[in-house]
Amino acid sequence: MTKVFINGEFLNQEDAKVSYEDRGYVFGDGIYEYIRAYNGKLFTVTEHFERFLRSASEIQIDLGYTVEELTDIVRQLLKINDIQNGGIYIQATRGVAPRNHSFPTPEVKPAIMAFAKSYDRPYDDFENGINAVTVEDIRWLRCDIKSLNLLGNVLAKEYAVKYNATEAIQHRDETVTEGASSNVYAIKDGEIYTHPVNNYILNGITRKVIKWVAEDDNIPFNEETFTVDFLKNADEVIVSSTSAEVTPVVKIDGEIVNDGKVGPITKKLQEGFEKYIESKSIN
Repeated sequence: MTKVFINGEFLNQEDAKVSYEDRGYVFGDGIYEYIRAYNGKLFTVTEHFERFLRSASEIQIDLGYTVEELTDIVRQLLKINDIQNGGIYIQATRGVAPRNHSFPTPEVKPAIMAFAKSYDRPYDDFENGINAVTVEDIRWLRCDIKSLNLLGNVLAKEYAVKYNATEAIQHRDETVTEGASSNVYAIKDGEIYTHPVNNYILNGITRKVIKWVAEDDNIPFNEETFTVDFLKNADEVIVSSTSAEVTPVVKIDGEIVNDGKVGPITKKLQEGFEKYIESKSIN
């Protein structure tokens, strides 16, 4: 029977409920993380929870948990649900209080929920690539916070689905920012280009791993802005996220990227990512 973590307890799925006055429900007033598990081990879990606590701090929520305590929660979720390969979703909200835009006074205890699920790695996408579309980035200006306010991302992703694409690559006035649920990279003349870390993008954990791999293999990793036109004329394009890992993009807005095949730099990054799965995973 599936177990879910809610506010300090591991409950059966059918008993897992949250209040209608939870501020995450009425305002999107909260944050989340998604952590990958490979062979029963948590991947880059420390990096994920460091970002989780940073996001909480940025919206002025004191969770009262350490990285180690949060890691123990998701470790137990994996074990009691007997998950070898999959992911763990965890979110925290400001808590339960009567609906009022300002923070509750006095403060209420944050609400924390987490669940785990099994799924396979997207091997077909790794080998053959995906289609993407471009769309104007209409999100708020604090995309560095992994908040529950994802309506802009949802609309972008639905636009991609409408045009038979897997991902929507967002841009602000033709400057590429990131995907609806991923970071975006253009590879040109053997060098990687990706948007710098600032308030316009989320500093992805897989993005960090790709940067480590690039450093290991002496592949130039340029954190610079670039345009949609530069992206479409790149030798290779990839997107990355916790679930997508290192996924090549072979078509954008119906236009084939280069020769439409997975390129050599992408393959090197995929190979390097595999090595980090071993070195950055813990029981």
